[in-house]
Amino acid sequence: MTTVARLVLGGVLIVAGALKIGAPALSVEAVRAYQLLPDPVVKIVGYGLPALEIIVGVLLVIGLLTRPAAVIAGVLMIAFVVGISSVWARGLRIDCGCFGGAGTLGQGEDPHYFRELLRDFGLVLCASWIVMRPPGRFAMDSALGLAGTREPYLPGEEEGDER
Repeated sequence: MTTVARLVLGGVLIVAGALKIGAPALSVEAVRAYQLLPDPVVKIVGYGLPALEIIVGVLLVIGLLTRPAAVIAGVLMIAFVVGISSVWARGLRIDCGCFGGAGTLGQGEDPHYFRELLRDFGLVLCASWIVMRPPGRFAMDSALGLAGTREPYLPGEEEGDER
């Protein structure tokens, strides 16, 4: 299950970053459309986000530094949830820019905020699962001995109990 969560979350991040990295000015415009950040920060986020998404996505797919990558991915997804929720609450009509574009909707196009929020909440759940579970046998962390070992959970045992 963790391998599936890693592949889904990592794959989505890689695709999202790859679709934006070739058009960084559009990525900046998409971030600007949210009207949440000052212009210098908009530019940093707009230019840096695609590379960050690709790097974190690749780390998740290969299972290297799995937990830190999942934490970063989870924080990104929560930021996206907050941003989309804010835009929706303020009545702005934008495209999330999640998979490219400048954040503008075409003529007669409606935003899909609810669907975007469901997707991002699902990805937050994937990130949470990855953080809480071992990375899986197909992860580089496991092959390199970086996964650590976990004691098996014994029913009735509370956290912190020493037996």
